[in-house]
Amino acid sequence: MSELTIERLITVEEVKQHPLIKAYISKANEHLSSMGYTEHGFRHAGLISKLVGDILTELDYSERTIELGKIAGYIHDVGNVINRHDHDQHSAIIAENLLREMGMDYEEIAMIIGAIGNHDENFGEPVNVISAALIIADKSDVHYTRVRNKEFATFDIHDRVNYAAKQSTIKVNKYDKTITLELEIDLKIISVIEYFEIFLTRMLMARKAARTLECNFHLIINDTRLL
Repeated sequence: MSELTIERLITVEEVKQHPLIKAYISKANEHLSSMGYTEHGFRHAGLISKLVGDILTELDYSERTIELGKIAGYIHDVGNVINRHDHDQHSAIIAENLLREMGMDYEEIAMIIGAIGNHDENFGEPVNVISAALIIADKSDVHYTRVRNKEFATFDIHDRVNYAAKQSTIKVNKYDKTITLELEIDLKIISVIEYFEIFLTRMLMARKAARTLECNFHLIINDTRLL
């Protein structure tokens, strides 16, 4: 007779220290590097985890919801270890297997994998508040430090957009019910129009996510409000 799994409150620190997660994030980042993608390693995972937590904290969600959001943020990209294509779905499946093995409550697992499986702009939707915070956090991580290509002359548009971004900040105002992404970009590297060529779909998704959190989404680039 198999032993029943005892459901317990898994923390983001436990997930961070799990050897499988460490290995998958590390190798996924290596795989994406070999294909020329921007950084998707421990820095990205840690930052998104923190930003999801910050957004949910500022909007006064429960401590447990915040913790689940941090977990989703940290492991949302582990599926890149399998393939970049459908990485959101692969990430959700990996997360489900890991969290079930760790003994997490099934309803909590369902919230997390729903958020992870919906963070990509191609087919994702803000299906719950964790999902909404994850979408906004993930789409805000545009920064020159993510570019791994050292040859500026060979930059594609994604490299140029990230390289041009000198500062990225999310501001949440729970009284005005607004979530604002403020960007500082170097207009000598890209134009605002080029930014929108790449990120318009992501920004529209972030606006929809903000509505799920009962907020309005604003985008400010170089002190000019564009959304």
